[in-house]
Amino acid sequence: MNIKYPNPYYTSIDQNYSLILGDSLEILNSLPDESIDVVFADPPYFLSNDGITCSGGKMVSVNKGSWDKKNSFEDIYQFNLAWLKEAKRILKPNGTLWVSGTLHNIYTVGFILQKLDYKILNNITWQKTNPPPNLACRTFTHSTETIIWAKKSKKAKHYFNYDLMKSWNSGKQMKDVWTTSITKKSEKSFGKHPTQKPLELLERIILSSTQEGDVVLDPFNGSGTTGVACYEYNRNYIGIDINPTYLDITINRINHTAKKFSI
Repeated sequence: MNIKYPNPYYTSIDQNYSLILGDSLEILNSLPDESIDVVFADPPYFLSNDGITCSGGKMVSVNKGSWDKKNSFEDIYQFNLAWLKEAKRILKPNGTLWVSGTLHNIYTVGFILQKLDYKILNNITWQKTNPPPNLACRTFTHSTETIIWAKKSKKAKHYFNYDLMKSWNSGKQMKDVWTTSITKKSEKSFGKHPTQKPLELLERIILSSTQEGDVVLDPFNGSGTTGVACYEYNRNYIGIDINPTYLDITINRINHTAKKFSI
């Protein structure tokens, strides 16, 4: 992976897997134009409003950290606009972008994508088989998230592994509603992240839209699920996070995955 970036927090021996500690926007600004095949981003949803939710059968705070708080809609808009601009700059001409979100941020993201002349390919609905219950009992249970898949421009010739996705769906075209459980307990054995996505979800994203040797970047690395999927399927990976604890969790997950594949 011949890409120049700031001193990495971790680099694999083959240099195809790197983790960078720092502010995502600052790191994105330092990456060269048209150097990334696919960006997957699970940006802050800005849900930390001192409310409560249910986790593991217990009532817990929704607050996730200072990174999940913004003072106003304008702050949220400018944040998403800034990193989505940089994502477009660093994507290769035929590159694609995946963004995960909920009602709290995904509509803003979708608007900005169109404003920046991305071409939205799909609006994936991720349906959770075991969502946490709605404690207030005044609305329907929140059991889905949206994942937008977009290409860099209308003229881009994006990659899509149609045949593989069809084979995974009993020989029928795969639809844009994907049903899985929330993240398994076993995937959090090296530490927890409050918005960790299930590996099954990222495996489908990576295998549907990338080829071996492609460079995948996650500007909000978290506990590194995107990176684990890339490692499993021989994709190059760059993960960025402002919290070293989450990067350490990622390193441990990658090392565990490497041992599993070497047996």
